[in-house]
Parts: sequence; C-alpha cells; structure tokens
Amino acid sequence: MGDAWHAIDADAHVQEPTDAFARHLAPHWRAYAPRQLVDDQGRIRQQVGGELKPWIPSPPGGWQIPPGGHDAKQRLRDMDAQGVECAALYPTLGLAFAGLARSDVQVALCRAYDDWLHEFCAADPRRLLGMALLPQSDLAESLAEARRAIRELGFRGVVMRPNPIAGRSLHDPSWQPLWELLETEGVPLAVHEGTTQDVPQSGRDRFDGFALRHVCSHPHEQQIACAGLAMTGVLERHPGLRVLFLESGCGWLPHWLERMDDHCASWGYSMAKLPLAPSEYFRRQCFVSAEPGERSLAAVVSLVGDDCVVFATDYPHPDALSGDVVARVAERADLAASAKQKILRGNAARCFGLKD
Repeated sequence: MGDAWHAIDADAHVQEPTDAFARHLAPHWRAYAPRQLVDDQGRIRQQVGGELKPWIPSPPGGWQIPPGGHDAKQRLRDMDAQGVECAALYPTLGLAFAGLARSDVQVALCRAYDDWLHEFCAADPRRLLGMALLPQSDLAESLAEARRAIRELGFRGVVMRPNPIAGRSLHDPSWQPLWELLETEGVPLAVHEGTTQDVPQSGRDRFDGFALRHVCSHPHEQQIACAGLAMTGVLERHPGLRVLFLESGCGWLPHWLERMDDHCASWGYSMAKLPLAPSEYFRRQCFVSAEPGERSLAAVVSLVGDDCVVFATDYPHPDALSGDVVARVAERADLAASAKQKILRGNAARCFGLKD
C-alpha cells in the first residue's frame, strides 16, 4: 500500500563516511575531520574538529548502519522499497559541529559536509533533497553558507540546532538576515536536535545517563525553540518563514500550543504584543514531524489539525523503524484519507516548495 502514496520523508539522515571530509576539506583542515578513536577506557569515541566528544553508549553488537546511509544508489533502492518518493537529508556527525570551540573549524567542516551532500544528492536531485548544515556559531558565515547552498548547490532548506550556540538562540534578533534570505528563497528552516552533550541542552545539567538525557533533549529543546520563534515576534516579522520541528515526535505539540496561548493571554502584559496567538503562527508557518508508529498521531490531528504534521523515518539511524513504514500511517483506521495524504505527502511538499 505504501508505494501508492508516494510519501515524502521529511527527516532522514546520511551517515557521513570518513572520505566525505578527506575529499572535500583543504589539506590544512584535514586534521580536523571527524574520526573514531578508542579512549583510555576502551570505549569508541568520536573526535570531531580536533575535539574528543562525549561518549555515547552503543547497543550490544555495536551500531548497525545500513549502506544506504552513505551509498546514494542503495539509498534510492531502500526508498523504493519503503514507498518513499523524496527524502530530506540531514547530517549525523554534522550535528556535533555546532558545539566546536573554534568557529573557523566549524565553517570548514560545514562547507565540506554540504559539498559531500551535494555530491550524494546528485544521484537523483529530484528525490534526494539536501538540507544545508550551517556553521551556527558564526552569523556571517551561516548566512554565506545558506546563500551558497541554496543558490549554487540547489539545497531545499537549512538545518540548525535549537540549542543556544555561541550564546545565541534561534529567536536572537541577529538572525534576521538569515530569516529574510529563507523567506526570499522560499525554503524552510529545519530545527533538529542532537544529544551531543557538548552544548546547553535539557537533561544535560541533571542526568548522567544518556537515555535520560536523550528523552529530555529532543522534545524540550524543540518546545523552547518553538516558544522563542512564536512568542518573541520572529514569525510575526517573517510571515514567509517556514519552520520544521524534527525528531521529537508530534505528541508534545497540542499541549505546547495551548500553554503558549494561555501564557500570552494571562501574562501578555510582560511580553511584546502580537496580533496573533502562538498557535495561529504555528498553523500558518510551522510543521512538526510524526514518527510512523506514534500512537498519539490521531489525537494530535484532532486537536491541532492535519495541515502541519509531516511524515518522517529517521533512516538510517538505529532507532528508525524498519519494514513498510509508510503503511504504518497509510493503514491507520483512526485517520481520514485526506489527513493521510497531507501527512504522507502534501504538507511536506508545501513545506519544501515541491510540486504535489
């Protein structure tokens, strides 16, 4: 049944191979390319930008990443088997770049990643949709890389972390030129968290266990970023800016929209006056990704509507579902056919500016 829907995967990943950076970094930057090392406890760790990153526990038997994470032709075959027509592609190792101390290293790595992703997407640019990774610690370089990736590489949007990076959150006024660029180009901002444990994030300040940090970081950081964009006037000032909140499920959304609306009503005297409620800005400009098997999906649609939920697989990460992931939405009895069409394809087509 999945093939008939021609689904658009709004959140899929690549697994960057070692040579992605070796081939695209200038010689004097190659020492900063990501690589695996073994620490003094015998644990496999990632060294990124010359910095040894916090240990992330691996499942028994290690990480099993399918070849489609780095082989574009295999990726297309996997998409065919899943009934996925198009997939927006996001980084894996690249999610750790935002925490690097040196912004010049971050700039070099982001450019190299975007060049490699452009090469990856060249296997079928219509189906493989590049999302540019920006060097978020540097405002001017982020703007320059967004402009290059969209206009020269043909990317369909940009990806940024929701966390404060270099002391700036997404609602910081200094990001205004970037929002204006995205409005002009008609491409979205994709907000994607990663429990890299090297930037300020929910859970890091009170838990040692990775699972506890992970269960907090994704939804909490997305909620905070959503509040910042909706309640400080960013979405009001930039009505053409589309924003996509990813990899935290959709179940948090009804509660958060209601809470933001209530706070604007009861505490509005303490904040900037806005003509619309936060939930109205969200429905006008924002999207949230749902996991294929998310039990609360129908409830979210009933409370928020079916115009802002998109389908996502998280392929090829280990927590992604296998099998006919499209059918997990298409065969649900608790969703109308029109809602399924919007979730599996229509909403994402509108978000990414694709022909539906």
